[in-house]
Amino acid sequence: MTPAVAVPLVVSVLLAGTGRWLGRVLPPRPAAVLLTLAALVTALATGFVLAVLGFTVVARAPDLAEVGRWSAHALATVDPVPVAAGAVAGALVTALAVAAVARAVRSGRQLWAASAACRRLPHTAGLVVVQDDRPDAYALPGVSGRVVVSTGMLRSLPAGERRVLLAHESAHLTHRHHLYVQLAELAAAADPLLRPVAAAVGFAVERWADEHAAAVVGDRQLAARALARAWLARRGSAPPSSAAPGSPAEPGPVRGAGLAVTGSAVTERARALLAPPPRPRRLLAAGLVGLTMLTGSAAVITGHDTEHRFEQAQSAYRLAASAPTPH
Repeated sequence: MTPAVAVPLVVSVLLAGTGRWLGRVLPPRPAAVLLTLAALVTALATGFVLAVLGFTVVARAPDLAEVGRWSAHALATVDPVPVAAGAVAGALVTALAVAAVARAVRSGRQLWAASAACRRLPHTAGLVVVQDDRPDAYALPGVSGRVVVSTGMLRSLPAGERRVLLAHESAHLTHRHHLYVQLAELAAAADPLLRPVAAAVGFAVERWADEHAAAVVGDRQLAARALARAWLARRGSAPPSSAAPGSPAEPGPVRGAGLAVTGSAVTERARALLAPPPRPRRLLAAGLVGLTMLTGSAAVITGHDTEHRFEQAQSAYRLAASAPTPH
């Protein structure tokens, strides 16, 4: 088997170690886009090479070789993958495929619930205010998404900070941030090594919305204060007895409560807003793109190499079948 088989696995480990760092060093928008793309390509490439390893061993079974018209002996000779390695790869890719499908179904249900909730909400200009003393705000994605804000949150913020809040949540809808989060989490389900990358994408989309809000109001310090005050308001509120009107029954990651995250993340985001706008990291971005392309290329090379080896095994089968039978 070609050394390219190992590339997606090595890249998975590399992204596992650097994903969170990349999500903070890269500017938010490139970080969300490039890390999501890297996670998807790496997860697909990893699943593909594992499937190839597993099938290469299974293909040596005499009955399957007869159906496929290739020589099991020749295949074992030209592609000597250990049986144990192939069995582990096959079992692993099966388990990961099941996890990915389950994650995709759950994501689909969440998005459907969010879309259904949007249809039940008033047909306003994208903003819905709900009567709820608990401070809350979130972006509800759908064909025509809504920004949902509680009266408790509006009372908690001065007028200028309300603009920041609404601009932040509107950015989630405008840029379809929920899709980046869902796709990254789907990739992490298919390749658990990519979980730090999925977390980095979640952080990056929040920073992306922060920067958008700061640009809208033209005041980075105001945006930082709004972020901190909204988080403190949510933290100080009592747990809700029921979901806010119009929110999906299982909000999950599609809810996108942009200003409601852990205290350490809020501190980091506030510090970023108090600093100058993030500068481009072209070399780092190019390196991540190159790594993604390398992973995809490795999968393509593995596919071509495997196809060639099966062609050799089929040639050996035809040669054996055409050989005269000894008397």
